[in-house]
Amino acid sequence: MEKKEFKAESKRLLDLMINSIYTHKEIFIRELISNASDAIDKIYYKALTDTTLKFNKEDYYIKITPDKENRILKIFDTGIGMTKEELEENIGVIAKSGSFDFKKMNQLKDGYDIIGQFGVGFYSAFMVADTITVITKALGSDDSYKWESKGADGYTIEKCDKDSIGTEIILKLKENTDDENYDEYLEEYKLKEIVKKYSDFVRYPIKMDLTKHKPKEDSEGEYEEYIEEETVNSMIPIWRKNKNELTKEDYENFYKEKHYGFDKPVKYVHIKAEGMVRYNSILYIPENIPFDYYTKEYEKGLELYSNGVLIMDKCSELLPDYFSFVKGMVDSEDLSLNISREMLQHDRQLKLIAKNIKNKMKSELLGLLKNEREKYEKFYESFGRQLKYGVYSDFGNNKDVLQDLLMFYSSKEKKLVTLDEYISRMPEEQKYIYYATGDSIDRIEKLPQTEVVLDRGYEILYFTDDVDEFAIKMLMKYKDKEFKSVSSGDLGIESKENEDVGSVEEEDNKLFENMKTILSDKVKDVKASKRLKNHPVCLANEGDVSIEMEKVLSAMPNNQNVKADKILEINVNHDIFKSLKDAYEKDDKDKLDLYTNLLYNQALLIEGLPIDDPVEFTNNMCKVMI
Repeated sequence: MEKKEFKAESKRLLDLMINSIYTHKEIFIRELISNASDAIDKIYYKALTDTTLKFNKEDYYIKITPDKENRILKIFDTGIGMTKEELEENIGVIAKSGSFDFKKMNQLKDGYDIIGQFGVGFYSAFMVADTITVITKALGSDDSYKWESKGADGYTIEKCDKDSIGTEIILKLKENTDDENYDEYLEEYKLKEIVKKYSDFVRYPIKMDLTKHKPKEDSEGEYEEYIEEETVNSMIPIWRKNKNELTKEDYENFYKEKHYGFDKPVKYVHIKAEGMVRYNSILYIPENIPFDYYTKEYEKGLELYSNGVLIMDKCSELLPDYFSFVKGMVDSEDLSLNISREMLQHDRQLKLIAKNIKNKMKSELLGLLKNEREKYEKFYESFGRQLKYGVYSDFGNNKDVLQDLLMFYSSKEKKLVTLDEYISRMPEEQKYIYYATGDSIDRIEKLPQTEVVLDRGYEILYFTDDVDEFAIKMLMKYKDKEFKSVSSGDLGIESKENEDVGSVEEEDNKLFENMKTILSDKVKDVKASKRLKNHPVCLANEGDVSIEMEKVLSAMPNNQNVKADKILEINVNHDIFKSLKDAYEKDDKDKLDLYTNLLYNQALLIEGLPIDDPVEFTNNMCKVMI
């Protein structure tokens, strides 16, 4: 037996490996399986140029065997094996990648399924094991060797007996602690779960002897255990198959198997990209919104694979926030991974993939909107709010991506319409895209402010989501048409010829000034309305903050008490105006004060705003009744 020490720098790296590099201890199984897959791949690549070698895929596999009684976990492969020199080079020197060297020596282009890059994955096993033993026999060698280490103290190499080519890694697991349960890596269900999670699409069979049950012979209702060897990985991922081989059911089954959602996807997209960056991807647009979608607990992101090995559960960098509802996966050979393969380098390839996915998702959603309107509307019911948040966030920089995907309820069509559809119906003289805000369609339809716009035959978009108006403020305009609230001070609508909008005399202006004084700082102005037809009163607003925005901001925690500049508008053609004039001309200050406050509170109620003093309001109503 030959005892050797790791180099000093290797000792420090080993300590780092065990304690710092990997976030999840279960990763060690992924790393050892990936190494085993590489070992089989090396025989395959040699067979391509060596005519004396025959590669029958059925002869190559990886096997995992737990031994609970002795706390031992074995991972065996039928790969290329290692010589004594390779053991010393590849395992005796930490961060020396035999796979990487093999790739260079054999001039393999990027994209071949040699997974190992950093030569550190093997040592992740020290996170769970006190002792690691490697028994190996190399292709073309008569000798077998055993490598053994208990960690940073060093390792031993000695000859041993092994009949077949390949490598067996034997882990003596650590004892459980208060913080860690190492026993779980000896449980069949846990091992199978980890394999399915990280290594399901390794190209070679990963086998396990699984405990099963069958009815006992000649004994009704009783069962007996038996052991059966089973391949626990799928091997060929769906995304590597040709699209014409796959059916809609195949894609929907994959959606369920990966637990992307309990619903059926509205749309799926299968991407095979070549060129500046190569990747395969299957993306899904869900039908229903996840229960936690608008909570802090929800994590966006796609599953990320490198050569079929799961690297990240949720790679958020691949999706913009406004498409965070997208589910699915990306598998690429071109990504720059960091040493643990749990985190990504923020490199050009990743950004290119993210950009391509963003453009593809917009294209698919537009296609759904154009060709399958009913499906799009169902999707929009669930995720339209997120698209509008996307316009609002980032100061409108995403509007070019999202504006054609937005829909709002139309006063004319009585259904959701796009901005483009609204524009296409605008009369030539119409200057603005008009909208009204409120808690519901029913409430908006009753708003006094809509009267004059509807009277002109103009369409109004109804905004019922709290984010709607904020998003439109960022959008500002669509195809050179600005948005205008029906509550805006200036609607940009010229009076019709012979239209009686109510004549206002000098005395009337004095009346309005008096009412403004009564209301003090509650309103910015009181004036005659040019928008009201049948209703006596309404509120309009000036400035950047609308009345609806004030409501939304007031409901937020730590609100800054932002207020809209409100204007109380009076319909001078309504009988109520005669009562106001009568009180003013008779200098009945009490009555004018009473009427003014009642009208102001009525206008607040119409807008869905709270009145300042409900008791005073009800008492004033009683005074009028008496």
